[in-house]
Amino acid sequence: MADIIPTMVYHARTRPRRNAFRYGVFYLSLPLAETTTRSRNILFSYERFNLLSFFASDHGDGQAPLDSWIRNLLFQWRIPQADGEITLLTLPRILGYVFNPISLWFCRDREGKLRAVLAEVNNTFGERHCYLCAHSDRREIMPNDTLTAEKVFHVSPFIKVEGQYRFRFFLSAERLAVQIDLHDANGLTLSTGMAGKPLPLTAGRTLYYFFRYPLVTLKIMALIHYQAVKLFLKGVRHQPKPPPPIADVSQ
Repeated sequence: MADIIPTMVYHARTRPRRNAFRYGVFYLSLPLAETTTRSRNILFSYERFNLLSFFASDHGDGQAPLDSWIRNLLFQWRIPQADGEITLLTLPRILGYVFNPISLWFCRDREGKLRAVLAEVNNTFGERHCYLCAHSDRREIMPNDTLTAEKVFHVSPFIKVEGQYRFRFFLSAERLAVQIDLHDANGLTLSTGMAGKPLPLTAGRTLYYFFRYPLVTLKIMALIHYQAVKLFLKGVRHQPKPPPPIADVSQ
């Protein structure tokens, strides 16, 4: 069943100028098998306009059915263990608009053990890249495990495309906890995270969180530009945008 997750998100930049902020949003946790069915929630729809909605074209390669796309990706990257339920953690469209800085695909085996997480990242230039997180021996990903990936995709114009991401993931029926930190040659440069408690996505909760966090996807885009102005005023140097990576997925 789909869940709504009221979530506290935080960012803390350590160098060359400290800049930290946090804000409340809500994410949806969507079992991939449900995205081709009709929603029972009159205020949330798959593939059609509503107060909240989800469109498959906002994810993956924008063309292939999502189930085929993600399972082919797992096959190509040799993660046959992830043959069970796949859950997508993402922001919905709100009154037709969405910008998703990051969506997370939690890929489990048939016993429900987490085997891989795909971090689907969008930047404000209309580009997308995915970081595939899994253990080299494909064992279960535990809440305290740290997975790494080299940064290859331009996101912030104030952070160079260099260094290493360190990921920690946990998503259950009771709790969401995600930590993503960026380290460069001098240590930690950016710490980000999100945490919340999943709740069934009912019409009542849809309406409540719509008004509690009004136009949240527009709010996120506004916050991105507001924080950019703050960094500029603090004297942080703008980094030129490099071309996007050739590959759509890296590990």
